Parts: sequence; structure tokens; C-alpha cells
Amino acid sequence: MKLMSVRTQFINRVSEPVLRTLLDKLLERGVITDDEMDSAGALSRADKARMVIDTVRKKGSEASAALIAALREVDSCLSTELNLIPQLSVYEE
Repeated sequence: MKLMSVRTQFINRVSEPVLRTLLDKLLERGVITDDEMDSAGALSRADKARMVIDTVRKKGSEASAALIAALREVDSCLSTELNLIPQLSVYEE
């Protein structure tokens, strides 16, 4: 899976404001739960990044595609540097 291959880079490079916005978008899209959102709030930036990428990755390809698309919206530079391209086919339904 693509997210696993960029996990360390994502954890090291994603900023706190981007993480907060990603969490908001993932919650709005039903990718993460209220409990997952709440548990992320108390974590350090790096641990929050770990939680986001690992939680989403374990939920499968649609959730992963949603994270990639959200990252592209929020921080297109980081998304491009990590070579994360959203899979549009997931949203074509």
C-alpha cells in the first residue's frame, strides 16, 4: 500500500496545522470516528501523524484514498513530494 511506503516521511514532515485539518476532513468524510478524533487531540505532533496514517491505512484502500485526497487539498506540496496521487476511481460512483 502506498501509505506504508511514505509513512516515515509523512510522520517527519507533516505539520500540526495540516494534521488538525486532515483530522477534520477525515471526520467529515466518515473515515475516522469521534473517538479516534478525540484520542488524537492529546497526542504530540509525531504521534498524531502516526495515529492518522496507521488508523486510515488499516481501514483499507477507500480510507487511504480519502486521506491522500485530503492531503492533496490541504498541503499539495507535501502530497507531491511524497508522490501521493489520489485514486479518482474511488470517487466515481
